[in-house]
Formats: sequence, structure tokens, C-alpha cells
Amino acid sequence: MSDTDPALMSAEQLLALYARRRLSPVEALQAVLERVARYNPWVNAFAMLNPRALAQAGESEARWAAGRPMGPLDGVPVTVKDLLNVHGMPTRRGSKTTDSTPAAEDAPAVVGLKAAGAVILGKTHTTEFGWKTPGDCPLGGITRNAWNPERTVGGSSSGAGAAGAANFGPLHIGTDAGGSIRIPAAYCGLVGLKPSYGRIPQWPHSAFGQVSCAGPMTRGVRDAALMFSAMAQADLRDPYCLPDDVRDWREGIEDGVAGLRIAVVRRLGYAPPLDPEGEAAVELAARLLTEQGAIVEYADPEMPDTREIFGRVWGVALARLVNTMAPEKRALLDKGLEEVAERVGGMSAIDFLGAEAMRTEAAHAMARFHLKYDLVLCPTTPTAAFAADAPTIHPTEALWRDWAPWTFGFNLTRQPAITVPIGLDESGMPRGVQFAAAQLRDDLCFRAARAIERAVALPAAKAEEAHACAHHH
Repeated sequence: MSDTDPALMSAEQLLALYARRRLSPVEALQAVLERVARYNPWVNAFAMLNPRALAQAGESEARWAAGRPMGPLDGVPVTVKDLLNVHGMPTRRGSKTTDSTPAAEDAPAVVGLKAAGAVILGKTHTTEFGWKTPGDCPLGGITRNAWNPERTVGGSSSGAGAAGAANFGPLHIGTDAGGSIRIPAAYCGLVGLKPSYGRIPQWPHSAFGQVSCAGPMTRGVRDAALMFSAMAQADLRDPYCLPDDVRDWREGIEDGVAGLRIAVVRRLGYAPPLDPEGEAAVELAARLLTEQGAIVEYADPEMPDTREIFGRVWGVALARLVNTMAPEKRALLDKGLEEVAERVGGMSAIDFLGAEAMRTEAAHAMARFHLKYDLVLCPTTPTAAFAADAPTIHPTEALWRDWAPWTFGFNLTRQPAITVPIGLDESGMPRGVQFAAAQLRDDLCFRAARAIERAVALPAAKAEEAHACAHHH
């Protein structure tokens, strides 16, 4: 497979070739669709493909031919997680309880990408209503990791992770309420940003609207910043979105980390688990940053136990979802989702508001911590990707033990957090490390991730080899 395959190119590479008339958006889309035809049958990334994708690519080609691209992403293929609305396509949310009525309008993030000229390739699988990390759902079945089909892609942005790793185009939208962008990105060798809350508007708000954000999942940091620039634009449908800060987020991304103060954090109100390879990944990152002139120290913020807080926020959101559903539909739900809703659903309003108050305390603690440190460095996940076919047992414990112990804290505090690949473990699976910055300092996340990316080049997933293994399997 040659480096000239457009499906393997970054968005920046595609755009440079379009501008020089060396490649057309239709050719790029066809290359991606060929890979989808070859690998999606076992990767299972897509909930549906966009029947209008080729027409959109053709319109883009005509604009480039006229020398008038409509925006900074004109003709670049992008996928959308099936929790977000795309006009004319159904939003099924990985659930048999939803119907196939096409959405009447685009979600704000999709509006931004379309306005930049991106071509919508299709909608990717999500775990049911985005509730969990293992990458399966009642509607779409199991999504598999392009690095190894026996491993999970993670979730809830399962299809986006699979599509990114399998090279189904360069840009993918995920959403993240407790780690749902960063976990699959880490498992699949991708870059994933959970932005500052409100930076990318959302509408309608999801079940986890208070802690959830949409964000980019890409193979490289610069592409993530480019994609983020198109998505991060105010939308009056979301009353909580931040005012516009329209800029190219790639500006300053190559400035490096010299002089930045970075805290290696081990505790987020409790000590999340971590395997030895995860430990080694963080140590490697700390060393690379020190070599590049960062001031790296070991320090922990004084936070309340974030497990307590997130367990309630997550459980109550699921309970509300289940309790507003017709009884005959409940029988169609993922069993674990119901289990969590049952366990936490009886919480009093007083207890819930107590959790909300603690959430604000956690955010306050992190804001104070960032007076001293520009960035926090920690693992993204406690282990590499686990088995794709493993059943979901005791989801409430799994959440803070196996799935999201390193990620959900930053949803509670609403600060930006990015995961970047740092290498492969002994069994050839990707590992990522995570950076978090103070609220609104998404630029620092990009800078630090780019510094790591420049220091360690990760190979691409060999979907071909995994493909042979899947067939054999």
C-alpha cells in the first residue's frame, strides 16, 4: 500500500493536493470508499453511509476547479457519530428504541464542518445513547479495532475510533461525557480532544448535556486543530455555548513546551488504577517534555473523590433517559444501561444537588491547580484495549476501574483534555497519554500533544494484517 493512497492522507495533505490540482475531492472520496468496502465488514464502524457523499464531493471538485473553495475543509471526508443530527439522515443513537425518521437539521458541529466544505462520509456507531466504554450496541453489534479485531475500539465514540484507525478518511466527530472521545482515541492510536465546555455548541443537548462535548478524532494533532477550528463556532441554539473565538487553532501549535510548567498527576480525588505499561508511557512522556524544556513536576490537585460525583451524574442521566421511555421500549435497551439506571435512579434531588456542588468544588480545585501548572499530564486509560467480545459486568465498578477513571474528572471540571498516542505496547496495541489545561486553554492542549507527536512517530494500523487475522478468526 503506497503513501500516495488518498485514504491514508491527513486533511492538510489532501487540501494541499486539491489546491495544486494534483488530486480531486472525488478521487479522495473514492479511495476512502474502497477502504470502507474492504474493511468495514469486519471493523463495523458505520451506522450508515451518506448517499449524498459523492454528489457533495463533486460539488467540491467543481469549486476547486473554479479556484473558489468554500472553506478551509473543502472536499475533505468527515464522519459524524450517530448521537449527532445530520440533516436528511436518521439519528439512531445505537438504540433499537429510536426511530428512523431523518433529522430535520444539522447539529452545530456538523453545520461548522459543512460550512467549511467538508464532505459527510456517513454516521458512525455509538454505544447505546453513549452510555459506556465497550464498543458494542444493541442496534449495530460489535465494533472492532483495526489494530486487532479481537480488541475493542472503546466507546462511546466506537465507530469514530474504528474509522480513524482503519483510515476511513482523516476527520471524525466524537462526543465525550466521561471519556468517550479520549478512550477510543487512545485504544485506536488517534488524537482526540474533549474541548472546553461550550467551545463547540451542542443541540439538542444529550442525556449528559451538563458534562458532554463534541470534538475531533483524527490521526494527527494538526488535523485535530484544523477540524476544531471549523466546529468551534457559536450557535444560538445552544444557550450555554461560548462566544465566538474564531481562529485557526493551528496557530502557535508548533511553539513547543519550553518553559511550560507541567504536573504529572496520579490522583484525581482518588488513585485511579494503571498497569505497568501505562506507567511507562507517562514516564516516557514526562522525559520527552523535560528534554524539550518543560518544567515537569509530580503534584496532585486537592480534589474531592470524583468517583462519587461522576457516578451520580452518569447514573441520574441514564435513569432520566430510562424513566421517560415507554415501558415496551425499555425491554429493547442494553441490559447494563438499565442496571445503572436502577442502581442510581432512586437518588433524592438533595443528593443529586450535593453531587453538583461537589462537581463545582472539583472544578474550583483544578482552576487553582492551574494557577501553578499550565498543563496536567496523566494516562488516558488504565490499560490498552481489552477484548471486543467481553460481556459488560458490574458497569458501575467498571466505569471507574476499567473504563474511564482517568478521563471523567475533566468532564466534571469542564476543562479541555486531549489524548495523543505515545507508542505501541508489547502486543502491538496503541497507548496514549493525556494532557489537560485550564478552562479555555485548548491551545495549550494542542501544543503539548504536538510536542509529543513530533517526538514519537506512531505507525499506522496495519488493517491489512488485522484483516487477514479477522478472516482466519
